Amino acid sequence: MSKPSSEAPPEERPRASSRYDTVRLSHGSGGKLTLELIEELFVATFNDGAIKELTDAAVLVNPGGRLAFATDSHTVKPAFFPGGDIGRLAVAGTVNDLAVMGASPKYMSAAFLLEEGFDMAELERVVRSMKATADEAGVEIVAGDTKVLERGHGDGIFITTTGIGFLADDVHIGVGHVRPGDKVLVNGTLGDHGIAVMSRREGLDLAVELESDVAPLNGLIEAVRLAAPNVRFMRDVTRGGLAAVANEVVQRQAFGLRVFDVAVPIHELVEQYSEMLGIDPMLAANEGKVMLIVAPEEADAALGAMKAHPLGREAAIIGDIVRKPEGVALVETAYGSRRVLEMPIEEQLPRIC
Repeated sequence: MSKPSSEAPPEERPRASSRYDTVRLSHGSGGKLTLELIEELFVATFNDGAIKELTDAAVLVNPGGRLAFATDSHTVKPAFFPGGDIGRLAVAGTVNDLAVMGASPKYMSAAFLLEEGFDMAELERVVRSMKATADEAGVEIVAGDTKVLERGHGDGIFITTTGIGFLADDVHIGVGHVRPGDKVLVNGTLGDHGIAVMSRREGLDLAVELESDVAPLNGLIEAVRLAAPNVRFMRDVTRGGLAAVANEVVQRQAFGLRVFDVAVPIHELVEQYSEMLGIDPMLAANEGKVMLIVAPEEADAALGAMKAHPLGREAAIIGDIVRKPEGVALVETAYGSRRVLEMPIEEQLPRIC
């Protein structure tokens, strides 16, 4: 499924529901303008049964089994970037946090922290993008909140999303299931989101514009789990990139993780701009990538399932779990030399997710 465009011609941009062109402090006061904003923008756009009730809590159907629960706050500058926007980011990020636990995402809440003066038409674009991404992922946005900060104290817009998914009793995914010999996979090129956002932020004049990979991954993950039911571990690769996830896997474990540098899929443009900006692509942020660890006998099936999905066409087996050295993530070159894949200490690209 194609991603909603982050840019729209002026004549196609959504028209703000409010009679005000910008967000006012009164939109967060709990009075008439707050109700207008909620009813005419949020409820009218999300349009799910539970949110229409305008009660203090959504009453939801529980199909049974265990619950997976995740929350995340989203701040990105600029709010609109090639391939996405903060709204798509907010929904996809929480959906992915649930999906990598083996859960089926179902319900979501969204809390908006808006700065006085934020453009109302841009807010509507963000909300419409959230609705489109939620529909893509098959989740319902059922509750929310809005607060408004004084001008100069909020930097535009922040969004916090909380999600609930349902988890079968027989699904158990985590580092404790990883074994030496297991294979490490990713579903596509790394670093796209971080470099796309930074290129827009820095005003780089790119001959070919790189797009963020931001996307909900629950459909891809479901396909992989059907093909390879004994997935050991999954984690969405976001801030800190592949390096952060790889180090989280091996931390205080009796095994290590080896990545083959020639096997890691990295877009040619990401390599070029990373070198220009002094950024390691393996540490750059992603918003539509997952790292999986699977048993060796299921690696080819998992890879095939990813490649058959639109969000996994450039998937690859990039490494394996090794007995030695314990607790260390390594990068191995085609010549057999090795270097430690260090855990990031400081954020290379702030305000990216």
